[in-house]
Amino acid sequence: MTLTLTDRTRRTSHVIDKGVTPEPARGAAAPAPAPEAAPRRAAGREADGLAVASFVLGLVGLLAFNLLLGPTAIVMALLSLARRTRRPGRAYLGLALGVADLVVLAVLVTVNGTVAWNLGA
Repeated sequence: MTLTLTDRTRRTSHVIDKGVTPEPARGAAAPAPAPEAAPRRAAGREADGLAVASFVLGLVGLLAFNLLLGPTAIVMALLSLARRTRRPGRAYLGLALGVADLVVLAVLVTVNGTVAWNLGA
């Protein structure tokens, strides 16, 4: 048994009137689900931003505010790696620089007994 276009139209409208969702025809393609790409892109951009921010904060932390910027760079790098950033190199660099900030802080405290740079004699 084959259905013509008018038979399909009547059958579909009859089914819709009763509140039943129609099934797709055998030869027809099933409707594609709505793409979920927009939230993934936003999460990817956020993770990339975290990776770049951790790198910059770790770099600045080598010169100033080691105590604050070092742990912040470490946390941001770990968050970006957990969110699967597309820039893992920058996240690892931010992690390494954050650890380096804490090492510089420990050296400064040990050598000078202070948390400030002292370039003069």
